[in-house]
Amino acid sequence: MALVVIRFDLRVPPFAPTTHAQQYAACLEMCRWADALGIDLCVLSEHHGVDDGFLPAPLTLAAAIAGATKRLPINVAALLVPLHDPIRLAEQLAVLDLLSGGRVSIVAGLGYRHEEFEMAGIRRADRGELLEEGIEVLRKAWTGEAFTFRGRTVRVTPRPAHPLTVFLGGSTPAAARRAARLRTAFLPAIADPKLEEIYLEECQRVGFHHGFVMMPGGPGFVHVSKDPERDWQWIGPHALYDATTYAAWQTPEQRSQVYVQGHTLADVRASGVYQVLTPDQCIVLAREQGRVVLHPLMGGIDPVRAWESLRLFEHEVWPYIR
Repeated sequence: MALVVIRFDLRVPPFAPTTHAQQYAACLEMCRWADALGIDLCVLSEHHGVDDGFLPAPLTLAAAIAGATKRLPINVAALLVPLHDPIRLAEQLAVLDLLSGGRVSIVAGLGYRHEEFEMAGIRRADRGELLEEGIEVLRKAWTGEAFTFRGRTVRVTPRPAHPLTVFLGGSTPAAARRAARLRTAFLPAIADPKLEEIYLEECQRVGFHHGFVMMPGGPGFVHVSKDPERDWQWIGPHALYDATTYAAWQTPEQRSQVYVQGHTLADVRASGVYQVLTPDQCIVLAREQGRVVLHPLMGGIDPVRAWESLRLFEHEVWPYIR
């Protein structure tokens, strides 16, 4: 049975035939659809200060989605922990846990864009230390007991009702070792078997016997169409924008499963990261890869066209992969 994910970052580039208000409204409707259909997971991303309005407040959106749905799990990947006050983060996640019935999880990430650290007034060089401090604070905070934080006594109430699942993200050996040392699960940004090996070796070294790795895989965008070549004509600008702007953010140490090398639509299509498939092709992908990632509003796609793909997926793909 294939894992089916629906994800949102709600970017709206200047050429997009939509607005942020329309995209946010569509996102909630699509999450209601996903909830009713039985989609496995909704994933939200976080970035700050981007011209296209990349989702900067994923916990706020997660709360809205939790309120609009009944069973859909919600994962924030990645939640850029060093950019947040960890006490406030602990409070927000505790409330999210309570109102969602335990449906929210996070992938804790370092962050990498220099602009975001400058905007937050935080030294990028401190991000590793801040991430580790943040994980420690979340764990102490969720006990509901008072503890010392940066020389002052703090207490977070109410406690979450469920143990929140915290993955650690990253794409480097240091990230793999940090996840083991902090005793979290590891969700690397790239499917590199060496990272899994390093993580499991470090888990053994530190005596963490419950470690596990969830590797990414498959395309980062799947659109289902009766006529893929026709739909590539209007999807192309969105995919090219999404791929090239994301690639421009990458720093030397940053690796990603959805990174595309190249500057043309031909490069984007050849990468396999963005795929426009017939229903039959999507069924094959689901069975071979074991997952399908729907990113219906990618790069500011018109919600009307996004819904055409989702309905086609619902009627001509979903019954054959479940």
